[in-house]
Amino acid sequence: MRILGIDPGSFNAGFGLIEQQGSSLRLIEHGRICCSRGDALGARLAQLVRELDLLLARTSPDAAAIEATFHGRNTRSLIVLAQARGALLATLVERGLAPREYSPAEVKSAVTGNGRADKTQVQRMVRLLLALPNTPLATDASDALAIAICAAQRARFEAGLARTRR
Repeated sequence: MRILGIDPGSFNAGFGLIEQQGSSLRLIEHGRICCSRGDALGARLAQLVRELDLLLARTSPDAAAIEATFHGRNTRSLIVLAQARGALLATLVERGLAPREYSPAEVKSAVTGNGRADKTQVQRMVRLLLALPNTPLATDASDALAIAICAAQRARFEAGLARTRR
């Protein structure tokens, strides 16, 4: 199963595509969709939609997961992030995917065992779980990979539960 994780942002949205076979996870691709800081919000949202649509067409994931919006100190930033997240969600659904949503604490807990882990800990565990070399990894791309890993673990857990209920 190919799982796409998305770390939404209005300037940079991270993505990470992994393949799950049983308990084995393998990196397929990771990166960022980068928007110009000089562009208006509408233009950035349109770019996020276009580039995500191209990514989906090229990679054909079986499942998708996206980080849920969380409370922030700056209301305006939170609203802009929610708009970017909404554009990304709509694109996923339009492509026939039913994205799972996970809070930052759920993702951190699934990857590190600690829902309050910092970005360095998350990145270190992503590298370990995917057997990646110790090369630089953009924070939003590693967060997106962590979201995909969380989705893979949850899917495996839920499949096991379904088997025991039969």
